[in-house]
Amino acid sequence: MPQTISKIDIGFTHEDFAALLDQYDYHFSPGDIVAGTVFSIEPKGALIDIGAKTAAYIPLQEMSINRVDSPDEVLQANETREFFILMDENEDGQLTLSIRRIEYMRAWERVRQLQAEDATVHSGVFATNRGGALVRIEGLRGFIPGSHISTRKPKEDLVGEDLPLKFLEVDEERNRLVLSHRRALVESKMNGLEVGEVVIGTVRGIKPYGAFIDIGGVSGLLHISEISHDHIDTPHSVFNVNDQLKVMIIDLDADRGRISLSTKQLEPEPGDMVKNPEVVFEKAEEMAEKFRQALIAKQQGLEEATEEEFEDDMLDEEEEDELAAVE
Repeated sequence: MPQTISKIDIGFTHEDFAALLDQYDYHFSPGDIVAGTVFSIEPKGALIDIGAKTAAYIPLQEMSINRVDSPDEVLQANETREFFILMDENEDGQLTLSIRRIEYMRAWERVRQLQAEDATVHSGVFATNRGGALVRIEGLRGFIPGSHISTRKPKEDLVGEDLPLKFLEVDEERNRLVLSHRRALVESKMNGLEVGEVVIGTVRGIKPYGAFIDIGGVSGLLHISEISHDHIDTPHSVFNVNDQLKVMIIDLDADRGRISLSTKQLEPEPGDMVKNPEVVFEKAEEMAEKFRQALIAKQQGLEEATEEEFEDDMLDEEEEDELAAVE
């Protein structure tokens, strides 16, 4: 007996189904970070499935913060990873993606963290210019001003050399990453130096305001006011380049990468550095010890004054409490 197949009207057409798919289609906007799967690698880019109607595209120049010559240096077929939506749909409905932008944002986050930690980083110089040297930190281009390069080498000879560096400025908005070789070098040397210590140095440069003294590979400033108790018109009247002398460290400023020196504090009698520098060098350690003792006494005096102020404050609080209780 033949069976009768009845047609059931479910009231749902192909058009309705397509509209339903459109309703649940993801909405993507520039700036979003999405997961995507590589399904086609091309010579100058790759097609990525991110769940949109049309495959998204990532061009070669957006695959890394560093230079790459071929997409397969970064991506593999069927690999799933994060992508940054760089541009909205073009006339073909295709989105443009970027990995470089994600790496860029995370690199700035990392260097901000390194700056907050006051970390020392190392990087090789890849180019120089009139102002200084160029390096890469976490893939970002950084600049070392010439005044912060602490070496006797010509800048051009630094290309390829690995340098220890400290952060001077980290500004993502202005795309400024400025570093200091001098500060990193001075800080490493400072670990073995103390205020009040006498060291032997060599005069490397003379300016109207003082002399730069090389002490074990790092430069310190002997300001004109710290040469002698007697008035000095110019450091040239006391020193010549390449002179060796004893100096005392009077300040270590790690944040600014500066070492301040003095011969004035080593004078047995005011003006000896001008009249008889040999006596100054002969009695340098003896005078430095007196300086250190005076420094210790000063620090103890400050601590005692602070303790007295604290005790006075405590007494004032007790008097206020007693007065409040009476009232």
